[in-house]
Amino acid sequence: MTALTALLLAGCKTPSPTSPARSVTEDTGGPLMKEQAAYDVQHYDLSLRVDPAKKYISGTGTIEVNVLEPMSWLVLDLDPRLKVKRVRLANAAGAGSGNETSFEHRGSKLWVFLDQLRPAGSRVVAAVDYEGHPREAVKAPWDGGFTWSKTKDGQPWIATSVQGEGADLWWPCKDHPSDKPESFTLRIRVPQPLVVAANGRLIEVLTHDDGTRTYHWHTAFPISNYNVALNIAPYETITTNYTSVTGEIVPATYWVLPENKAKGEKLFPEMLEHLNFYERLLGPYPFRGEKYGVAETPHLGMEHQSIIGYGNNYKGGPHGYDWLHHHELGHEWWGNLVTAEDWRHFWIHEGLCTYMQALYAEEREGTMAYHHALYEKRRKIKNQHAVVPEQATGMQEIDRDVGEEAYSKGAWVVHMLRYLIGREQTLTVLRRFAYPTPEMEKLTNGSACRFVSTADFVRQAEAVSGRNFGWFFNLYLNQPKLPKLVSEILGDKLLLRWETPKGYPFPMPVEIEVNGQIERIEMPDGQAELSAVRYAKAQLDPQMWILKESRLIDVTPAGRPESKPVSSAH
Repeated sequence: MTALTALLLAGCKTPSPTSPARSVTEDTGGPLMKEQAAYDVQHYDLSLRVDPAKKYISGTGTIEVNVLEPMSWLVLDLDPRLKVKRVRLANAAGAGSGNETSFEHRGSKLWVFLDQLRPAGSRVVAAVDYEGHPREAVKAPWDGGFTWSKTKDGQPWIATSVQGEGADLWWPCKDHPSDKPESFTLRIRVPQPLVVAANGRLIEVLTHDDGTRTYHWHTAFPISNYNVALNIAPYETITTNYTSVTGEIVPATYWVLPENKAKGEKLFPEMLEHLNFYERLLGPYPFRGEKYGVAETPHLGMEHQSIIGYGNNYKGGPHGYDWLHHHELGHEWWGNLVTAEDWRHFWIHEGLCTYMQALYAEEREGTMAYHHALYEKRRKIKNQHAVVPEQATGMQEIDRDVGEEAYSKGAWVVHMLRYLIGREQTLTVLRRFAYPTPEMEKLTNGSACRFVSTADFVRQAEAVSGRNFGWFFNLYLNQPKLPKLVSEILGDKLLLRWETPKGYPFPMPVEIEVNGQIERIEMPDGQAELSAVRYAKAQLDPQMWILKESRLIDVTPAGRPESKPVSSAH
């Protein structure tokens, strides 16, 4: 394993071998129960006190929903480690008042009785008072929960990371990737001199007589549950104004530990360079209406919306840039702007981010660096499970079955698309998948955020190229086995053909290098016939563009001098 391979693997949030197994209640996504499909979340208001000494949280989580189908129970998710004290049906989100109602906390599900059947089109607001010791992460971010750490001088350093297990580890919510609230409010109370860095804009800081402060944050953008994050430490800030490619001024802040401020000041300009790279290729930073934020974390990192978690310890990377920040920043487009409607489409988040790093390598060091970055990822591809499972899937199953394939094979799918349609059209596909129209690039109110599926990516590729690519995406994403490229010499002919699982059509062209020149051989029916005299010593797919198995057959008629069969790069 090379240094680059080790670093890239460390950046993936696939399961760590030392992480404890998740229980059934410690999962997110999967089939959505009908009681939760009956409503659409509009807003969360979370007022929470964090006690670092006791590793304890207490407060109120308020949820406002629109009723889609008549319902008499509001079913939420909340980890059983947390004790519900009471539930009130409030008049307005965050009002803190309302009539107390009965509830049942069955495992990880919190059933709130609505006292009467609520019709479609109505609104429900429920305030849940709760407290407890939240799940502690053993090896964040692979293993989710709270990280209770210490700075060098012994002060609390706390962070949340819950992508795998779900946000119900620390607040009552509808724990499913298909439903984002339209906005989110956080009011987090901590002992002084601790600082809370979170999503969106800082509205105010209230100082209390008991030596605590409340940090009031609010985002007016749709946000995935797992992207809501607490970062608590005696932070100092490094702040500037970043000029977007649109000309807009975006507040940019890095919340850094005091002992690392000098290192942070050195790294911060590079972070802004990464931001500029993504903007130039994919369109403007999606959350420029609020801020570009990074918080130093006691875990490796996470793509928390507008408050990226950074814990790479300023180690940079083998190619002279901080790969961890670059990867997590990419999720502001692939994951936060464009969000998989179910975890089965997780490759859209991770595969596209991984591919963006290959593009960054190309921009910095040229085409050879681009190919090298992808070759390193190719070694991780096992082809044991489909990248896109057939059914709605929980994150636990994605981690177990898809795992690294979402990153590596996902990136290779985009790489092979570039082989088919060229670099410029591939960049257009990516930009229009992020922002379907130039008009959407101008939006700063969150309305550009949307859910997508694999089918949406396929449609975008076909719209840009004007070609049908169902055969390509079907083979590489919907089943695990690779196509086999068979080359066979019969007499004076070189025969090429693709063998595919279940006989899937596969008209993939093949490059051949002969006498130092590369030719592209079209295979519209999955096969081609060439001159063995000319191509007997040729190399197939010399630049290794195609994920494939290869098989060489040398069939030489009696009396004919044996020729060396064509070789194939694997």
